[in-house]
Amino acid sequence: MRFAFIIMGENFDPQKDCVGIHNGAVQTIGVSSLEEACEVSKRLYEEGIDCIELCGAFGADGAKSIIDITENKIPVGFVTHLPEQDEIFQKTFGTP
Repeated sequence: MRFAFIIMGENFDPQKDCVGIHNGAVQTIGVSSLEEACEVSKRLYEEGIDCIELCGAFGADGAKSIIDITENKIPVGFVTHLPEQDEIFQKTFGTP
């Protein structure tokens, strides 16, 4: 299985901020926007990636965008947290 984890932050550059392990079967790629994530996801999909996981910054709407760009043909998930940690996440990331 080929798997990618995409993280989003304002200073990431997907050309530089990427790493692969297990001969590239597992990749972590940093993007600075949803638009970049869509471009990367489309490329990964066209290259035959089997699954994409997204960091929590994408939320449900961002995940839906990636599902759309990959034609709903591969699993796309996104990281979330339990409600009891809402306050900690708000302090750390500025989002619920």
